[in-house]
Formats: sequence, structure tokens, C-alpha cells
Amino acid sequence: MEKQEKSNFWQALGLAWELGYVIAIPIVVFGLLGRFLDKKFHSSPWLLLAGIIVSIAISSFGLVSKFKKMLKKIEDTSKTPPQNPNQESK
Repeated sequence: MEKQEKSNFWQALGLAWELGYVIAIPIVVFGLLGRFLDKKFHSSPWLLLAGIIVSIAISSFGLVSKFKKMLKKIEDTSKTPPQNPNQESK
């Protein structure tokens, strides 16, 4: 594998890891919180469902935010012309 390919691989793996956290953490936290509150207030399964719905909204917002940052980075990279190492500075 070339150096650039390895770099792209690690960048993609890092992005996948971040997206996994953006999705998983809110679902676990709000799901467990909803379950705890359901047991405390004897309202099963309503607060669990509310927690899951809130976590889906938070995860969606996080994903949209990540994708916007990623698209901005891609646009900025594509606007910058590649530098030719053989070209002399004037």
C-alpha cells in the first residue's frame, strides 16, 4: 500500500469510528436513562421510548453536523490546486 492509500484508510477508519460514537452514545445514554425513569415512575415503556426518540434526534443532528464539516473540508481541498514539486518558485 502506498503512503497516500494508508493515510486515506486511516482517515476513513477514524471517520467511521467517530460516526459510530455519534450514533451509539446518545442511544445508550438516553435509553438507559429512559429505562431508569420508567422503573422509578412505573411508566414503562413510555420514558424509554421518549429517550430513544430524543437520542435519534441528537444522533441525527450530530451526523448532519459531521457531514457538513466533512463536505466543507472536501470543498476547501478541491479549491486548492495541487502543488507541482517540479515547478520552481518565482
